Amino acid sequence: MVQWGALAVLLPVIGLQAQEPPFENEIKAFEAADKVNPPKEGGIVFVGSSSIRMWTSLKEDFPQYNTINRGFGGSQISDSVRNVDRIVTPYKPKAIVFFAGTNDIAADKSPETVAMDYKTFVERVRAKLPHVPIAFIALTPAPSRWSKIKEIRRTNELIRAYSASTPGLRFIDTYPALVNNIGGPRPELFLADNLHMNSKGYAIWKEIVGPVLKEMVP
Repeated sequence: MVQWGALAVLLPVIGLQAQEPPFENEIKAFEAADKVNPPKEGGIVFVGSSSIRMWTSLKEDFPQYNTINRGFGGSQISDSVRNVDRIVTPYKPKAIVFFAGTNDIAADKSPETVAMDYKTFVERVRAKLPHVPIAFIALTPAPSRWSKIKEIRRTNELIRAYSASTPGLRFIDTYPALVNNIGGPRPELFLADNLHMNSKGYAIWKEIVGPVLKEMVP
């Protein structure tokens, strides 16, 4: 009876230890694809949450670059931090474009925490690639998350300041183009879920991100 009791205590612990981290299936899928068709080194890695994953026109928008899309939906910045050495640094990119943080804010993380997590991402990348330029795309003012708009703006301000004070970092300010002339939401730029951008929204990203890529990768 004592042995069975001990086993009953241990089994839940073993189960917890065996549990995979979030998004492990997505990361393994990237790794499997890399084995079949390894991306060329020296490209531009776009990494982050679903707004990166759903940028399906990325290669068509920037045909002059070797773009590598490593977005995985629903992720927070900490998820990209955890997987830096699996889906970012192995490609030895010439530049990195990052977008994540809106899911963090939706999960009630403070703007300060989100900005600190991005700093951790940069530090993890720079540990392997000390000179690679990194650009952060501003958090989007999605209509469905308008109740968090103050936190979104504050996060953008903090990351803008951090980027301005750190060599090799850029802040791509797409925010003004995604709000109307009185600073309100523009639902016509988003899908029916009012969270993810539609083709009109991505056209704005392309227009604003493109010139920054030219600066980062002459």
